[in-house]
Amino acid sequence: MTTRWLTLIGIGEDGFLPEAARRLLAEAEVVYGSARHFELVDDLAGKQKAWPSPFSAVYNELNDLRGRPVAVLATGDPQWYGIGSTLARKFAAEEIRVVPAPSAFQLAAARIGWALQDVEAISLHGRPVETLNGFLYPGAKIIALTSNGETPKTVADSLASLGYGRSRMTVLEHMGGEKERIVSGSADDWCETVADFNTLALEIVADPGTAFRPRVPGLADDAFVHDGKMTKREVRSITLAHLMPYSGALLWDIGLGCGSIAIEWMRAARGAKAIGLEPNADRRGMASENALALGVPGLEIRDATAPDGLSGLPAPDAIFIGGGLTADGIVDACHDALKDGGRLVANAVTLEGEAVLLDAHRRLGGGLTRISLERAGAVGGLTGWRPLMPVTQWHLIKGAQ
Repeated sequence: MTTRWLTLIGIGEDGFLPEAARRLLAEAEVVYGSARHFELVDDLAGKQKAWPSPFSAVYNELNDLRGRPVAVLATGDPQWYGIGSTLARKFAAEEIRVVPAPSAFQLAAARIGWALQDVEAISLHGRPVETLNGFLYPGAKIIALTSNGETPKTVADSLASLGYGRSRMTVLEHMGGEKERIVSGSADDWCETVADFNTLALEIVADPGTAFRPRVPGLADDAFVHDGKMTKREVRSITLAHLMPYSGALLWDIGLGCGSIAIEWMRAARGAKAIGLEPNADRRGMASENALALGVPGLEIRDATAPDGLSGLPAPDAIFIGGGLTADGIVDACHDALKDGGRLVANAVTLEGEAVLLDAHRRLGGGLTRISLERAGAVGGLTGWRPLMPVTQWHLIKGAQ
């Protein structure tokens, strides 16, 4: 039976620890934490160790201590954007015990009277402030962990620039401690100086005329920086419907282009991940810019082509082939890489690409769809229909009958 030798103990600004947490701390030979945490706890029997720099060095340190009682002090709930999720990637769940304290999200919601189940709980700590952009819609209630006292002002400026300057901002400092303070104001006139240790609550209000960007796939084409070669809005919606994003799922986007498919995949399901392969430097730059602006800075972009560039990538849950379809072996390489139940979607606008899809359908099954679209446009002083290039789409679920 594996011993739970690594104990993660949550602590708030008031320094309160339940009896079980105090007992486990007393038994620990080594206690990790920050200087602020150590100031909150008296009479630690174990050796106090600050987090190393770089942080990754702690994994070897903990490996050397494996099996001996070790405690980690963390703010609030270690499992909610905390050290717990980081350590869980390196150590088995059977080795870890967690004694949480109320999280910053719980404390903030309690103080401002919000129902936590109705709140978007996110972290901007160590993350680009543009991460917030994926959660902006009229009436949204957001509670965000921050990096420092500069984060609220940066958020305020960003909200104002995006047409949400009327949004209500509340900064909650040192919740539960002697220095607790709450400061409120609107984004468009925010000028408060706040403590580094703070949590930010936002009630999103759109300025008149601001068009929000929903998470449902099918953002307008002009939501993306592009060079004209992109999966158009209507085709993108159909493509994402067949790719079926869900939380934690990984997409390979082959022929990333400006990133529209991968970005909408990540926006559609919180925690969805994507790796995009794109050999064109200009388009990689567009994809990076779009990912940041649309709130998914975690999009991984590689200077590569398929099938050679697929080697060593983590196994995908879905694959989209939007470029390079005529490369030798690309369809079979993608099909082989998919997990059972994985989705493969490929779009073609050329006869050569369509021939590849017809052959794939004959050999591997799946479905074929021809998508033809027309958009209204000016014809002299009148209006007429202008056709877009038809798209042949092949879609398959691996292992499906």
